[in-house]
Amino acid sequence: MTSRPKDTEQDALIDRHCTPDHIPTSTYRLQLTPQFGFAQAEAILDYLRALGISDVYTSPYLQAHAGSNHGYDIIDHSRINEELGGEAGFIAFTDALRRRKMKHLLDMVPNHMDITSNANGWWQDVLENGPSSQYAPYFDIDWYPLKPGVKSRVLLPILGDMYGRVLERGELRLERQNGAFFVRYYDHCLPLAPDSWIAPLSRALELLPADTAEGDDALAIQELQSITTALKHLPPREATEAEQVEERNREKEVIKRRLEALCAQSALIRNAVDRVVAEYNGTPGDPHSFDLLDALLNEQSYRLSFWKVATEEINYRRFFDVNDLAALRMEDPRVFQDTHGLILRYIAEGRITGLRLDHTDGLYAPHRYFNCLQLERCKQLLGAEAAALLERVAQRLQTARVPALPRPLYVLVEKILEPGEHLPTRWPIYGSTGYDFLNAVGGLWVDARAERSLTSTYRRFTDMRDPFEEIVYRSKKQIMRGSLASETAVLAHALKRLAEGDRRSQDFTQNSLASVILETIACFPVYRTYVDEDGSREENDDRYIEQAIETAKQRNPGISPSIFNYLRDVLLLRFPEGASDAQRSEQISFALKFQQVTSPVMAKGVEDTAFYVYNRLVSLNEVGGDPARFGVSPAEFHAQNQERLEIWPLSMTTTATHDTKRGEDMRARISVLSEVPVDWRTLVNRWSRLNRSKKTELRGQPAPTRNDEYLFYQTLLGAWPLEPILEDDQAYAHFVERIDAYMLKAVREAKQRTGWISANEDYEQALSRFVQGTLKNRRGRFVQSLYATVAKLATFGACNGLAQTLLKLASPGVPDCYQGSELWDFNLVDPDNRRPVDFDRRRELLDSIQRRIDDRLALARELLDKFQDGAVKLYVIHTALNCRRQHLELFIHGNYQPLSGGEHVVAFARSLAGKTLVVAVPRFPFKLTQGLEPWPLGEVWGSATLELPRAGTYQNLLTGERLTSSGEQDGLSLSQVFQHFPLALLEFTGGPA
Repeated sequence: MTSRPKDTEQDALIDRHCTPDHIPTSTYRLQLTPQFGFAQAEAILDYLRALGISDVYTSPYLQAHAGSNHGYDIIDHSRINEELGGEAGFIAFTDALRRRKMKHLLDMVPNHMDITSNANGWWQDVLENGPSSQYAPYFDIDWYPLKPGVKSRVLLPILGDMYGRVLERGELRLERQNGAFFVRYYDHCLPLAPDSWIAPLSRALELLPADTAEGDDALAIQELQSITTALKHLPPREATEAEQVEERNREKEVIKRRLEALCAQSALIRNAVDRVVAEYNGTPGDPHSFDLLDALLNEQSYRLSFWKVATEEINYRRFFDVNDLAALRMEDPRVFQDTHGLILRYIAEGRITGLRLDHTDGLYAPHRYFNCLQLERCKQLLGAEAAALLERVAQRLQTARVPALPRPLYVLVEKILEPGEHLPTRWPIYGSTGYDFLNAVGGLWVDARAERSLTSTYRRFTDMRDPFEEIVYRSKKQIMRGSLASETAVLAHALKRLAEGDRRSQDFTQNSLASVILETIACFPVYRTYVDEDGSREENDDRYIEQAIETAKQRNPGISPSIFNYLRDVLLLRFPEGASDAQRSEQISFALKFQQVTSPVMAKGVEDTAFYVYNRLVSLNEVGGDPARFGVSPAEFHAQNQERLEIWPLSMTTTATHDTKRGEDMRARISVLSEVPVDWRTLVNRWSRLNRSKKTELRGQPAPTRNDEYLFYQTLLGAWPLEPILEDDQAYAHFVERIDAYMLKAVREAKQRTGWISANEDYEQALSRFVQGTLKNRRGRFVQSLYATVAKLATFGACNGLAQTLLKLASPGVPDCYQGSELWDFNLVDPDNRRPVDFDRRRELLDSIQRRIDDRLALARELLDKFQDGAVKLYVIHTALNCRRQHLELFIHGNYQPLSGGEHVVAFARSLAGKTLVVAVPRFPFKLTQGLEPWPLGEVWGSATLELPRAGTYQNLLTGERLTSSGEQDGLSLSQVFQHFPLALLEFTGGPA
């Protein structure tokens, strides 16, 4: 016999040991807050298990900024958030999951930390010590930016006004806290560099009677003199060599302890130091009295500035354009270990069984980061055999593609895919968080035949003529010239340095290079490319770069093509002839940094700007969507499902998240407008006439704009609750308040007449008056017309909502339910969609359903009759999830077969090992019923037939009915399939009766 090749033996051992402990069958997302922590989450586990959930999927819970309602503003990766219950609460929560045989998926933030909290020890150390801080390499800081005044300093844009005004109003106060000095600005407590204490301590020495002091006082004065001398001998803040960093870190702490002890023991010293502190703090009204404090602040490793300055001069990379969140250099192994230690420990203990990774497009090297996660898990699983096998694991992680990968940890990534873009198959992950599915299933309810009519209505009403592509282009440029101006300026500076290293490019000017970068990013067709340091890249990366360059060239004939060609060659890692190793390294660094900028520009320019400008049919304006793509055909939907089954069978499928712009059922209702485009045109024009008097004239123009008004009407139509709020003063007032808050956020995001950085208060007040004025009279013609329209469309929107829910639960992938959306989800964008959820109500409804489950037909009919309470959606989810639980292998690995049934049906079959399930849902129910029936049931289907994968008897698990195909045709009459309920989940039970 011949022995197996060594690599094959190793691979077999790796595959045997490095297998995932657990794969979810379904997940339920919980938003943990100080008001809803681990104890509250534990209290609903029985409800979630009864619903059919296998994995509880939570928002981040490492120690965050005080009062955080989302958990993304982490300040300490080594602790569990105390406001959520701390480690004890976490242990109790995960123990409770284990007892119920449930698992836990954690949303993790690998990109950034909150830097506004005084409790962020890493950032405080950076502020205190600058480049010589032991944590300076942890943050992505440009210590040598274009602006000379910030050299070796961090720009801190935390002031509410210009620096000089804030200083001279006395809002910046010097403080001594034990053995250290700080400057306080309201809640901010910023450390002063120890070597900058020399001036105030020297001033304190001048106030002391050095020549006449005796005994303990003389010794105290000598100690203060010694401390001052020690400060002078600290390694400088610009020193970054390991030995000097270690020495500075050690000696400054010794000095602090000495000063603290001295001030505690000597009233003479303490009083002198505190007198100097008071002197530094100046007197409001006397500008010169602040000269000392101004000089002291100018010595720091940071420069305080007005928050609006960040758009142009900030020199640390942020999470998008959020000044409070500083980017981490996760590519540094020390950062990885220090941020993941606690999480990896809980993974080893089995308390965390999967990770959802937030905004991985912000990482310098995503592929390497995913490899590190899986390699760490392999170490845990291989144990004593780890050392001999890890090199082979690392090789496989680097080169293999899905599914031939060691993927012991269930990992999902937040990734927005543009049309035609695919998730990189070499990433050792299990898929994405499901935005691709969300937009595909949502597009099913948009009738493409109405595109021309709805486009015409929108253009006539708003006079908005530009296509969405043009709005995106302008919005991205607006972002790069505004909130992300500093990021693009840093790129331009880096490219100029690179160009100067080659005589063939040294004549390119800073301005021309900046223009080419801006135009190329504005034309970039995807969020980012994934070129790695070794030159490897994803399949279409080169094509995306070439496409962006060519489009930018066409849009800018006035810019020399040679500059665009230069940027193209840099990004494609085409090195100049004779380039040195240093030049090659600098070019690679630029290419990877460029990738980190295209992503936030796309996110802020498209999702957070263009999506609020282009309001043709706002159900299409969803995260990961393309509003220019008017509807998705069943064939396209099936093709995506088949691709997911083949490549990413365990990817998440979702219809709502904490980031979505609108609740899943709100989108489903708005999409019904594509079935009634003529009626919509009549309505929106009538409503505008009724509300004309509610507008305000600003500088000769009515406010709000027609575009904002158009968004307002769609928002009202989609968000109007099914409960009778017109008769409930409190409920109605709350609804109006939500709409008012949403419209304010929407117009600020659009950045047309107001914005976050420069708010136009007159316009915002006019908008609020319009919202409040139009909705004030509940008996008025507008509100009554709106109410009547909602009543007319409500069941058809609900039908779409139920349909997309069942498709999500039965399609290939792991379905996720966002908290509370098991009842009707008419939420608006965050923070509206993070409101508390009434779990008691949901538990009561589920208990009622379970008590009556034996007579499914009667139950389904009753739930449909009183659909307004949402229990019918809860019932569909409960039934489908428990079906998944019983037939898990079928849903994960089963064959997927599209089925035909005519234009008004979306249907498919899942089959495996003799088991078959058929899913069928209505499409365009308003058109099918001509709006004359509340639900598409029974005779409205006429003679239409649903194709079946095999003849025989099927049981509809939603109604309990048994349906048998007759004759030689493998089909069922749709009037039978949808006789009593507008959804079908059919289980094959045997051959022909």
